[in-house]
Amino acid sequence: MDVSTVAAYLDRELRIADFEDSSHNGLQVANSGRLKKVCCGVDASLDFFELAAERGADMAICHHGISWGDSLARISGLNYRRLSTLLKYDVALYACHLPLDAHPVLGNNAQICRALGLKRLKPFGMYHGKEIGFEGVLSRPKRFTTFLNHVTECIGPPLHAWDFGRKMVERVAVVSGGAAGEIAEAGDKDIDVYISGEQTLAAYNLAREYGINAIFAGHYATERFGVIAVGERLKKRFGLEVEFIDTGITV
Repeated sequence: MDVSTVAAYLDRELRIADFEDSSHNGLQVANSGRLKKVCCGVDASLDFFELAAERGADMAICHHGISWGDSLARISGLNYRRLSTLLKYDVALYACHLPLDAHPVLGNNAQICRALGLKRLKPFGMYHGKEIGFEGVLSRPKRFTTFLNHVTECIGPPLHAWDFGRKMVERVAVVSGGAAGEIAEAGDKDIDVYISGEQTLAAYNLAREYGINAIFAGHYATERFGVIAVGERLKKRFGLEVEFIDTGITV
């Protein structure tokens, strides 16, 4: 299998050309072309690259890549260390940011909704002209405290929860990562629970004023789902060896 074949498949499947994004989504670093093993991770960090190389990866797939705007204008310092690690071990890097949040099957938000058992999904969370999250309903209403335990089981601790809304909840909206500001849309749409990754002071005030429950489960934790799903897809479609590397970040 060739890296360019898999990268082209992901470009089409994730529809990266349809999104305005500060991330340069797609194949950010090439290798010699060979591809037998893929390692998936959330962040294109030096730790992740070194672990991927140790485990024999030919290609690394990340949600947060290394090429954002003009971030690679100078190949020095940490940029040099990251790139030199990839080149030394002949590891290609593919990154996909907003398209992997928004994908209706493989995306972070669709996968979280599936894990939580939400039904009747529809797009939610307008960002740069695209809805990148989803809203749905529980099969039956639950107490917020009961639902919070369910989220902990599906995404994992630590969680930050604000119980400013209804005690019994049914309608849930999910936008992974650093999307605290989209709680305003949840308030406008009378959502019972808003789930994202990172909390902010502004979101806290919005939650109180709208009278809405919110759960923040960590930027990293909420964005593991997409790369894991992509890895499973590549394993099934191309017969590649795939491994998810969990770097254990709790923010």
